[in-house]
Amino acid sequence: MELNTQKIKLSIWRTSLRLMPLILMGTLTLVTFWLVKKSAPAEKSAIERVRLHEPDYIISNGALSALNESGDTKYRVLGKKVIHYDDDASIDIETPRIRLFPPEKSPVTVKADKGHLDGDLTILDLIDNAEIFRPQQAASTSEPARPRMLARSSYFQVLINDDIIKTDKPITLEQGVSVMKSTDGGVFNNIEQSMVLSGQVKGRIERVQSGAQQ
Repeated sequence: MELNTQKIKLSIWRTSLRLMPLILMGTLTLVTFWLVKKSAPAEKSAIERVRLHEPDYIISNGALSALNESGDTKYRVLGKKVIHYDDDASIDIETPRIRLFPPEKSPVTVKADKGHLDGDLTILDLIDNAEIFRPQQAASTSEPARPRMLARSSYFQVLINDDIIKTDKPITLEQGVSVMKSTDGGVFNNIEQSMVLSGQVKGRIERVQSGAQQ
């Protein structure tokens, strides 16, 4: 009986020796997991992890204005409905209209069916039935007379700080009674109040008779 007991003890001892590497590896894994868990930052809640792109306020017939260094209005953005989003501070605008006020020149109006203003208030995307309009401007001591200008496209992008309006979509440009069409869009410089067309350009240029309406 005593011999059998010794054999059982010896068998248990040998089994323990064979399992010792597995036990050590399991213990080391648990300790490592505990240390990583302890040192890792606390997990954020689902709301903190994902800020949904949802409106935080909506304004009907909203307006946003910015002043230049002299305190005069540099531009004004108007919209039938102004929708602000909290996650990126961007703004969607229904029937947007932006008026640009270059010094000593006629104000330029840009409008469309839909608009999107980025969170930094520097880029305004105008989508569907987009137009740039500048009224006829009489000659002054510093500026020549300019005819009425109307540019139409499916899309315009207003770079507000750069006083640039551009598009890569087909564009139709009217200046006075002249009409030009471009396949690849163009760039309007609001400071110089001039437009450069890109791609294939076709149309007609007509000279207005002195004293005629433009």
